[in-house]
Amino acid sequence: MSDTLSRLEATIRARRTADPSSSYVAKLTAKGRAKIAQKLGEEAVETVIAAMANDPEGVTSEAADLLFHLTVLLADMNLSLDDVCAELDRREGVSGIAEKAARVQE
Repeated sequence: MSDTLSRLEATIRARRTADPSSSYVAKLTAKGRAKIAQKLGEEAVETVIAAMANDPEGVTSEAADLLFHLTVLLADMNLSLDDVCAELDRREGVSGIAEKAARVQE
């Protein structure tokens, strides 16, 4: 994982219990997981909109927001970016089609 993402994750974890009046992370965390997930979804949609508009700078900015809010959600669920990287490592070398077919269908 990059140093940037490691620093981001550490900062988010440190700020989760800060005063919500002085920390966006604490304020978002105080609103609960549903609000965190909503913000993540909003950032995903904004990333898609920027991509559809062929706006590289917009995609870069929105992708940063998306990663930020994903990291907040992971922290709220006691997960880490290392957990996500481990899952990506597990999938490495496996065809995306085969990996999807192997998932349990509900």
